[in-house]
Amino acid sequence: MLNIWGRISSLNVRKVVWCAQELGLDFQRTEAGGRFGVVQTPEYLALNPNAMVPMIDDGEGAERVVLWESNVIVRYLCAKHSLGKLYPDLLGERFDAERWMDWQQTALNAVSGGAFVQWIRKAPDERDAAVIARSVNATEPLLAMLDTHLADRAYMAGDRFTMADIPIGCETHRWFGLPVTEYTRPAWPNLERWFADVSARVGARGVLDLALE
Repeated sequence: MLNIWGRISSLNVRKVVWCAQELGLDFQRTEAGGRFGVVQTPEYLALNPNAMVPMIDDGEGAERVVLWESNVIVRYLCAKHSLGKLYPDLLGERFDAERWMDWQQTALNAVSGGAFVQWIRKAPDERDAAVIARSVNATEPLLAMLDTHLADRAYMAGDRFTMADIPIGCETHRWFGLPVTEYTRPAWPNLERWFADVSARVGARGVLDLALE
């Protein structure tokens, strides 16, 4: 059985859970990180010295694979269980998907987190308006770029759902879930169409339909 460690409130854990559900895998998830602790225990640190979530433990004996880093886990699971489908076999399509997965971490997530933390995880009297403004001003152009990218394709890497849609979908879910009373989101019709499509997938249940916390 595939074992997943991590609290479902984590964007990065949601990626892995969605991927496992998308692939129809039998898995067990252990709450870890944040208020659940676990990540500082000697047993966990022996497997993941970063003391972060998510982490997976898959297989037994010589076949056993222990991994951390959410996008790497998504790649691994898709390569193992959906080669040629969620994990594209054509090099051009595969590395297009890889590129967008890396972009989610290095570009989009790097700037979107500020507004999320301030609006969702801080009390109103503790919020820093300057942090929120910087985050919004840096994130909106990237989401506009996604909207343009999706104008002539159904999914991130072309005409079918692949591993690339999972990290971008989780990131979009987090941004679209920010409180509308404090933020008027621009219209991004192509991004909104795509997000509605991926949110309706059976594998996304219990991930993209959750409230932020």
